[in-house]
Amino acid sequence: MRISRIVAASLMLEAFNAQIVLGQGGAESGGAALFDINVGLSAWTLVVFVGLLFILSKYAWGPILSAVEAREEGIKSALEEASEQNSEAARLLEEHREQLADARRQSSELIAEARTAGDQVRQEIEEKARSDAQVILERARSEIEKEKNAAVEILRKESVHLALAAASRLMEENLDQEKDRALVERYLGELGGGGGH
Repeated sequence: MRISRIVAASLMLEAFNAQIVLGQGGAESGGAALFDINVGLSAWTLVVFVGLLFILSKYAWGPILSAVEAREEGIKSALEEASEQNSEAARLLEEHREQLADARRQSSELIAEARTAGDQVRQEIEEKARSDAQVILERARSEIEKEKNAAVEILRKESVHLALAAASRLMEENLDQEKDRALVERYLGELGGGGGH
């Protein structure tokens, strides 16, 4: 189809050139008509044109057309490849966006989990501190109670000793210390028991 268009265009061009040449030749010969046809010149022009057409079709048009077709195929393949790369880039961009959204979601979940774990650890630490404080407080109360009881016992013994010393001085007579001590301790025990009620 391309060759037929090229041939038709070439024939029209040759016919136009032949008319111009014939028109010039007629004018030089002394006023011949513009449309006089020189058959010999037309025949040789046609022979040269057909020969040129044959040589071009044999050696030039094939490589030119194949180069043009190869170029056209190269452009088509480049456009298809560009389209594929564009769709691949769009797919990768969408995949990247999904991964980014997933990463954001995961980081939000991790932050929420860390907050929850932090709150739980804080509560456990506070609870442990409270229980430790309670244990320490109970231990301190127990120690205070023991110390108080020991102090009361020491105070009792000292008061028995002081009472005996005071009584022996008052009486100026040394009584039997063991009997007196037992008597005073019994008396103080009765006082301590009666005072507790």
